[in-house]
Amino acid sequence: MPTDPICKMTVQSDSQYSTEYDGKTYYFCCPLCKAKFDEMKKGTIRLKRSLKDHERISFGKLRKEIIKPGICTLCGACAATCDSISIEGNQPKLVDKCTACGVCYNQCPRTITTEEGLIGKIRHAYSSRTLIKDLKGQDGAVVTSMLAYALDEGLIDCAVVTTKSEDEPWKPVPTVATTYDELVQSAGSIYSHSMTMEGMMDAIKQGMRSIAFVGTACNIDAVTKMQKSPYGFLHLFMRANILKMGLFCMDTFYHEGIKEFVESKNMKLNDIEAMKIRKGQFEFQTHEEVKVFPLTEFDQYRSSSCKFCTDLTAENADISFGGVGTPNGRTTVLARSGMGYEIFNEAVDNGYIESRVLEKQEMEKVLNLSMMKKVQMYGLNKRK
Repeated sequence: MPTDPICKMTVQSDSQYSTEYDGKTYYFCCPLCKAKFDEMKKGTIRLKRSLKDHERISFGKLRKEIIKPGICTLCGACAATCDSISIEGNQPKLVDKCTACGVCYNQCPRTITTEEGLIGKIRHAYSSRTLIKDLKGQDGAVVTSMLAYALDEGLIDCAVVTTKSEDEPWKPVPTVATTYDELVQSAGSIYSHSMTMEGMMDAIKQGMRSIAFVGTACNIDAVTKMQKSPYGFLHLFMRANILKMGLFCMDTFYHEGIKEFVESKNMKLNDIEAMKIRKGQFEFQTHEEVKVFPLTEFDQYRSSSCKFCTDLTAENADISFGGVGTPNGRTTVLARSGMGYEIFNEAVDNGYIESRVLEKQEMEKVLNLSMMKKVQMYGLNKRK
């Protein structure tokens, strides 16, 4: 005998209260239960229709990212919202045809489905490039341009940035920059950890009180904790205003590892003029050519801490910058705090930077890579 899906009472199969939904017939004990069911299913239909405008997501995606790695909470949200899913053997299982409506994936508490969940809170997103003549930097050289404007206008006393060591090629060294020439020396990316906190403390010891701090998510998080923790150093002992400028970061590599790899390819670090990671490739530019290698060849040199990081876009920064999303020669900019938003747009208004609104398909690229970074911990847990 059938069971009323609302009150769970057993009812007769010839009950006058029944309804068809998704190829199945449901029976009810009374018109009230039938009305509740019909209203709930109308809402489900509306949700499925709205999700059709977005990516098609099947149960297989939920199984791959959440169930197989063992992070399913067994809350039953997927089974409760889809008749094709049941909880069997202490895990969700597909028991009927999947229509890839995405409802199960979007209800799961362990999936990340919102823009804020992937890249943090933002005010506006832009695609930008420098307007400073002859300035060369990574992507659109926007970080250096914004710092140049802030220094010129007296908005900051200095900028804590990273430069290359004079003694060891491509080894990152934190620097307190107070002039445009010093900023230019820091342009471009170095794919190794930099002890930028040391540079920030040096700036404070020198009496700097308005400081622009440039770093990846882990560096930005350190500053944030020093500012906000009850025992944070900046919170307790210092009076410094910090403009946190975050850099997109998927991976960093040990400096010794990069050196070893370069030398194994009959190159010298001294001859490398620029490095860039793009589309799964590691590019090394010399005066004569650009040599490209699969990023997978660098797995053994990857910094161990990066395996545990899930923040691509430096979510705790005042403003974030990266090469993901926009075309070559431009920078994706995510303005977050009021201070970051205002200084960036002032730099645009004063001719240091050219900027436009980030397009939808460009933002999708940022979100997709952010998702990869967020779920990498699931893969790590699975391997263990």
